Amino acid sequence: MKIAFISDIHSSIEELKLVLKQIEKVAPDAKIIGVGDLFECTIGKKKLDGTTYPLLSEVMLNPVGFEQLLDFPSIRGNQEERILLISRSSEPLLQKISQLPEQMRVGDALLIHGHQWPYNELPPEHITQGEDLVVHGHTHTSTWAVEGKLKEFEFSVPIKLPQKAVTVNVGSVVDHREWLLYNDNERMITFMKAEME
Repeated sequence: MKIAFISDIHSSIEELKLVLKQIEKVAPDAKIIGVGDLFECTIGKKKLDGTTYPLLSEVMLNPVGFEQLLDFPSIRGNQEERILLISRSSEPLLQKISQLPEQMRVGDALLIHGHQWPYNELPPEHITQGEDLVVHGHTHTSTWAVEGKLKEFEFSVPIKLPQKAVTVNVGSVVDHREWLLYNDNERMITFMKAEME
């Protein structure tokens, strides 16, 4: 099975469209799965003071047509968690966001957004222990590591994963238009980057 992992969209509809277009071109049979931070919360974590908001439009960006593009399963990220924390909306979208799981298993991959451990660090042992492959996002940087050691890569060049514990950061759609193609039958990853048109 081919999987297109996309993460950290942050409500960037134009960049999401470019990534989805590239996925359709290079891997039309891939199952798309989100790795969190689909939406951009407009209330920063430093501004959390206990205030709650009755309308989703007060706490998040949701451009016209954006929600319709999110027709794939996803886990939740820190942006979704903050939206849930401060919104008291009765809008159906908030219910959808509340149902996003913190983790998901896809084949041999464990998906978790990445805000659950210190920023710019690799997933800790209590996350990776016993996992063949941990896929995450959060830092907006494409990386991969084998048993805690970072490895080099080139975009669009397939990598055969070793039979060891691997962690992969799929990068971000926002600002970078990055995503990850994974063939779980061949245990092969390819870091991808959609170009601006």
